Amino acid sequence: MRILKKLFFAITITCIATQVYAKEAGFNPIKFTKEVLDNGLQVIYTVDKSAPVVATVVHYRVGSRYEIPGKTGYAHFFEHLMFEATNAYPRATIDKYVEEAGGNMNAHTSNDETVFYIKLPANQLKLGLWIESQRMRGLKVDTVGVETQRGVVTEEMKMRRENSAYGTFFDKMSSYLFKGGNYEWTTIGAFDDIQNAKVSDFRNFYDTYYYPNNATLVIAGDINIEQTRQWVKEYFGSLPNTTIPPENPMKIIPLEKAIVDTVYDEKAQLPALFIGYQGPSSLDSNSYAVSLLTSILASGESSRMYQELVDKKRVSVQASVFPLAMEKAGGIIFIDVIAPGKEIDENIKEIDKIIKKVATDGVTPEELQKAKNIVEASFVGDKMNVLSEAMSLASYNSYYNDPSLINTELTKYLKVTVEDIKRVANQYFNTDKRVILIYLPKQGS
Repeated sequence: MRILKKLFFAITITCIATQVYAKEAGFNPIKFTKEVLDNGLQVIYTVDKSAPVVATVVHYRVGSRYEIPGKTGYAHFFEHLMFEATNAYPRATIDKYVEEAGGNMNAHTSNDETVFYIKLPANQLKLGLWIESQRMRGLKVDTVGVETQRGVVTEEMKMRRENSAYGTFFDKMSSYLFKGGNYEWTTIGAFDDIQNAKVSDFRNFYDTYYYPNNATLVIAGDINIEQTRQWVKEYFGSLPNTTIPPENPMKIIPLEKAIVDTVYDEKAQLPALFIGYQGPSSLDSNSYAVSLLTSILASGESSRMYQELVDKKRVSVQASVFPLAMEKAGGIIFIDVIAPGKEIDENIKEIDKIIKKVATDGVTPEELQKAKNIVEASFVGDKMNVLSEAMSLASYNSYYNDPSLINTELTKYLKVTVEDIKRVANQYFNTDKRVILIYLPKQGS
C-alpha cells in the first residue's frame, strides 16, 4: 500500500464561540481543538469534565452510496466485521475488553458514512484509542470473520424485510425516488450481493476506504488534551494513508411521473400508505425549513396529521412524516397506517388535503415556534452528553469541514420564517410526481 508523499501539516484550531444565543439556549459554547496528522487523520479534542467519562468516535467517509450495483451492502457489512479480530486481538474479545473496563460500544452505517463509537471511564481512554487504531488498519478480513458476520447480516436482512410488517417499503421507496443514482439501494444492500461476495471483495473494500485520511477521530470528555494528543500520535501516527478513489458522479434524476406500487404483505395486519417526494439534501439550506415543516405536520398528538387523520376523522391508527436528508439528495416520506374499515383512496385524499392546506395557507407562528422549541431542546440536550457531542463534531467536520457548526447551526433553524415554510411546502409538494406505495394484508394470511 503506497504511502502518499505529502507536505506535513498540522493545524490546531481552538474554537471559543461567543454567540450570545448559545448561552440563551441553555448551553455553553463547545470549545475544541483540531489537528490533522501527517497521514491525513483529522482529530478533534474537546474537554467535558461534567462526568469522569470519555467518548471516542471514528467517522469514516464511506457509506452505501460508495458501493456499486452488484456489490451493495459492503459498508454495512463492515459495521459488523469491524467487531471481529485484528492483528492485535482475537475474535470475540473486543466487546469483552470494553465491557470489563466499564464501557460500551456500537456503530452505525448510513448512505454517506460508517461511524464507530466507544464510551468508557476516563481512565480507560487508551483502550478505546488502541481498539480503533487496530481495526483502522489491522482488521483481519478472513474467512472465519466474514462467514460469521455473513450469517449475522443475513438474519438482519430477513428480520427487516421478511419478518416485519411493511419491511420492504424503504427499499422500494429508495429504488423509485433515487432510481439511477447511488441512493437507489438501501444501506443493508441486496441479499444476493452479500451472499455472493467473496472474502477478496470485502478485503478490497477495506483496503480502499478504511484509512486515516478518510476518517475523522473525535475524543470528548474528561481528558487532558496534551496527553491525549501524545496517545493519538502513538496509536494512529504511524498508520499508512492511501489515495482514496474519486466517487462516481452522483445522479439525481427528477421523477418524470407519479409512481404507484401495490404490495401484498403477509406480515401486515392493516393496510398502509407510504408517500414519497423528492426533497432537499442535508447540505441544502432548504433542509432546515423542511425539517421544521415535517415536525409541524407529524410531531406529537397536537400535530396536523395526528389531529386530522387519527383524532378527528379516525381514518388512521398511525400517521407520520419524516425528512430523508442525505448529503447529495433527499426525500420527504409520509407514513399512514390505515384504520380498520377505511379505504386507501379516502386516506390519500385526506393526506392530500393536509399537504395542499400547508402549501396554500402556510403554518401559524405558534406551530412554527413549537417546532423550533423541539429542535432547540434536542440541540441543547445533545451538548450535555459526551457521546452525542463527539458524534456531532465528527459529522460537522466530515460534511462541512467546520466542527464549529456545533455551536452555530441552531441559528439556521431559528431563522426559519412562516414564509420559508410555505415556500418549501410549495416547492416540494406542489407536484403529482411522487411515489405511492400501497401495502395490503395478503389474502389468506
